[in-house]
Amino acid sequence: MLYAKDLAANLQVCSQCGHHLRIGLAARLGYLFDDGQTTSIGVKTPKADPLKFKDRKTYTARLKEAQTTTQEADACRVVRGQIGGIGLIAAVMNFDFMAGSMGTYVGEAIVTAARTALAEKKPLLLVTQSGGARMQEGILSLMQMARTTAAINALKEARLPYLVLLADPTTGGVSASFAMTGDITLAEPGAMIGFAGPRVIQQTLRTSLPEGFQTAEYLHTNGMLDAI
Repeated sequence: MLYAKDLAANLQVCSQCGHHLRIGLAARLGYLFDDGQTTSIGVKTPKADPLKFKDRKTYTARLKEAQTTTQEADACRVVRGQIGGIGLIAAVMNFDFMAGSMGTYVGEAIVTAARTALAEKKPLLLVTQSGGARMQEGILSLMQMARTTAAINALKEARLPYLVLLADPTTGGVSASFAMTGDITLAEPGAMIGFAGPRVIQQTLRTSLPEGFQTAEYLHTNGMLDAI
């Protein structure tokens, strides 16, 4: 058992075993930016529930529930701030909002962040934390993979730095697009990073997976990350 105050003081890292717990959006912004100061950048809100999707609840109801719980418009916030005195634009994903799933809003947020960085000639930092594409938006969600990658490529053509911090977890369509195209790719210790989950892969291949498969440490050892 850990006291919440002690855990917060230790940046959400267990003082007994060193395990890194997931960090919420507000806390992460406070940790990352100088004096915890950021300015939010507006994101154009796309059409809500374009497919009129319903499972046990309507998609509209799920969105409202997540918005009420997190006090966020969707699963990504775009901000302007400084890290170590260097000004930059950042798009930070929020796993607490429908598992950080990528829908049209998240796609719009990434594109907005890239275009703002390009206009202001600043570096772009993306902090990814997602279960993948948002199934309630179907093909529209998958289209964000290409759209965000195109926006990032425009930034690279202008020779502006693009950094990615992979948080736990980074999976699905996010890992298959903008999360893995950074000039420098970092990850949090113990973060789960991959496309499909290990159980799905194991069942498909019908073989046991290497120890620590899909952890940040495994990917770093095999050359997919620059640092942890």
